[in-house]
Amino acid sequence: MFSLIFIKINMGVDMANVKVNGIVIAENNMGDYDKMLTILTPNYGKISCVAKGARRPQSALLASTQLFCFGEYLMYKGTSTYHINSCETIEIFYNLRTDLDKLKYAIHINKIIQDVTDENENCYKILQLFLNTLYTLSVSDRDMEFILSVFKFRLLCILGFTPRVLKCVNCKQEENLNKFSIKDNGFKCEACGKQDKSSLDMSESTRNAIKYIASAPPKKLYSFNLKDDSLKEFELITKIYFNEKLEKEYKLEEIF
Repeated sequence: MFSLIFIKINMGVDMANVKVNGIVIAENNMGDYDKMLTILTPNYGKISCVAKGARRPQSALLASTQLFCFGEYLMYKGTSTYHINSCETIEIFYNLRTDLDKLKYAIHINKIIQDVTDENENCYKILQLFLNTLYTLSVSDRDMEFILSVFKFRLLCILGFTPRVLKCVNCKQEENLNKFSIKDNGFKCEACGKQDKSSLDMSESTRNAIKYIASAPPKKLYSFNLKDDSLKEFELITKIYFNEKLEKEYKLEEIF
């Protein structure tokens, strides 16, 4: 799993030289040989970067300017964008490029990351979640719907939608918490849940999984399992909760 290095800035006479860890979340061709990249960084959020000559076959930037490349980039700030001088590649998530199913999920997750991040904001926790999710997707044989659902639920927690899980959000009872309220962001007891049309049934395994995801250390986030029935239950809750809070319906689409 990944630990992120904070940005180092050296101020020159005419420009700022910046060394920053980041991951390429968008790439577009520019001119005959150049690229325009969007890189997600811990402290600056999304930044636009020009990579001169990156599409030349012998370019030193060829690998480090591809989608999902995570590296340490040395760049300088121009008048309206950054310009990449060099990059030390840390991880390229090679398995995502050789497995179309994994690539499809990675691109779907990347679209979500693009939607929830912006320029000039602290994205440390989101970037860490993104990297650890791509790593799990790349190197493991875990169910990809499981990985996607865990990612979505943890992302909601980072964005400020951590559910209340210790007691019923309505009556404060601590027992029989077998309903998840989409409307009220948390667990409800059986009696209160029956009066809430947005509440969904939740088994003990699903309840424990949600509590774990909300509080687990980043490196241990995917260190649990759910059996089939609970997994389907958890995926349904996550899908509805995620779409409701982000006010957008996210669908996994074919990439070709």
